[in-house]
Amino acid sequence: MLVISSREFRENQKKYFDLIDSNEQVIVQRGKNKAYVLKPVTDSDVYFAEPEIKLRLEKSIAEAEMGELISVNKEDIKTLLGL
Repeated sequence: MLVISSREFRENQKKYFDLIDSNEQVIVQRGKNKAYVLKPVTDSDVYFAEPEIKLRLEKSIAEAEMGELISVNKEDIKTLLGL
């Protein structure tokens, strides 16, 4: 894990992006009380940022909290998928 200043990051962005791409954790310190973790955006980050997906997840969570669940066993899923 590397902790660098925002100035160091600005001056050497390519270097730190390459390190992040190599699975190195980089934290940018900004002043005394602020720090940021840099990480690549993944497909799941993009997927869960979609408003429609967010609404569907919120609806599903609310239904689960109200006990509105349907139990499905593994064999039923395989049958539905034609496996």
